[in-house]
Amino acid sequence: MFFDDINEIPKIASRVGTAIFVVPQGLEVKIPGALTVRPEEKSVITIEQVREIISLLAVKQTTERYIIIRPAEAMNPEAANAFLKNLEEPKEKVHFVLITDAPSSLLSTILSRAEIYFLKQKVDFREISAETKTKDLAKRLMTAKPAELPALAEEVAKKKDGVRGYALDVVGVAIEMLYKSYFLTSKEVFLTKLPKFLKLYENLARNGHVKLQIVSCLC
Repeated sequence: MFFDDINEIPKIASRVGTAIFVVPQGLEVKIPGALTVRPEEKSVITIEQVREIISLLAVKQTTERYIIIRPAEAMNPEAANAFLKNLEEPKEKVHFVLITDAPSSLLSTILSRAEIYFLKQKVDFREISAETKTKDLAKRLMTAKPAELPALAEEVAKKKDGVRGYALDVVGVAIEMLYKSYFLTSKEVFLTKLPKFLKLYENLARNGHVKLQIVSCLC
């Protein structure tokens, strides 16, 4: 989903429990009264910071409480995993706002638990953080003809360990590439492909058959 102005974030966040907003690093996000979690040491958000937030939210909230995590990809794996239950089922009046400019850098378990909103703006994003092979497969999925999808699905499924996680990584990179490509070129072809990849990501995150979903969602 897309939004037009950075000032829309508070309104969007108020409607959901957990949301990921893809915005460039230089733009400030303001939500009155929000608690912002940022990296403290070694440029990471630690599990200790996450536990502190969780403890603050243990009591029932009487007013709307917003937790901004920026940059969201700075959470180390332990911190991100500690947050999963809270992100999936936020308590009443609690809203988690994850800010990033590199959604493919987030854990797939985080991406699958949140609505993703992309800011409609031409910007220069940092390099996509992914292995060369992952990027290559993502590009090939983006441009594949229907007849080529079964072979690509087989290639993705060749991963010996963690096939689903690998497939989510590939599709996540493809989503980021489509988004960036559209706003850097204004070519509608990238935008029209995006819903299929978002649906594929959602189905894979819900334990859909990897090869079957790649073929059926992208045809």
